[in-house]
Amino acid sequence: MKTYIVTAAVILEKDRVLLAQRKSDGPHGLKWEFPGGKLEEGESPEECVVREIKEELRMDIEALDVFKAVTHRYGDKNILLLAYLCRRTGGDPVPLGCRDVSWVPVEKIMDFDLLDADLPIAKKLREVYPIFFRDLRSPVRSRVCQPPPEGR
Repeated sequence: MKTYIVTAAVILEKDRVLLAQRKSDGPHGLKWEFPGGKLEEGESPEECVVREIKEELRMDIEALDVFKAVTHRYGDKNILLLAYLCRRTGGDPVPLGCRDVSWVPVEKIMDFDLLDADLPIAKKLREVYPIFFRDLRSPVRSRVCQPPPEGR
């Protein structure tokens, strides 16, 4: 059975994370997820997550590091989901490839009807967020959680 490599963006700003809601007429309709998509031939996972966010949300990001890797099986498909900690570098999210987007407070993320493969990512985010991101002096927070510079 083939395994598909899929990427997802964990984009944090001001104690909130960006989630996207799938369209109603597709697989897993109306479920919420960390935005991203399938790896195309010849691209790296980092290039994939940047491309997918640009195509689906018309937003520019920088992929900083892998946050969590998840293997999951949906019916007859295996996926390897690589969730990247990302920083927005420009643009506001526009739901082009999805039904809706929402900046969700990290502590409320489990209130959303998330895709099964995204649940371990959400759980890890809830666990580590208070440790690594709440402290305003944290080097991780200063690198990840700040909005893009004005004029972008």
